[in-house]
Amino acid sequence: MIPSQMLKGTLEGCVLAIISKQETYGYEISQQLMAYGFGKITEGTIYPLLLRLEKNGCLRATYKASEVGPKRKYYALTPTGQAALKDFYHSYCELSNAVHGLMQDIKGGTSHE
Repeated sequence: MIPSQMLKGTLEGCVLAIISKQETYGYEISQQLMAYGFGKITEGTIYPLLLRLEKNGCLRATYKASEVGPKRKYYALTPTGQAALKDFYHSYCELSNAVHGLMQDIKGGTSHE
């Protein structure tokens, strides 16, 4: 299980990545995150994040009819959201490479002092 503090810094970018694949709704996003190994992300985490991304202009939301109940709010990336995803990807790669390098040094018993 991924600790919540570790997840906090990356969840926004991961949600943008999921939405970039196709227009989708909140519950489906949480299910996709679970399928990728993020564990159970609660509605209390997903929906405020989606609302913040929408308010920041990263997402466009539209209501669509559902086959099984009330209308669903579907989210799609805006150009601002696409730019935010690109920025996240570059930052994440930089962080990942730095952490990987450090862990390799620890594993190999070397030091950068």
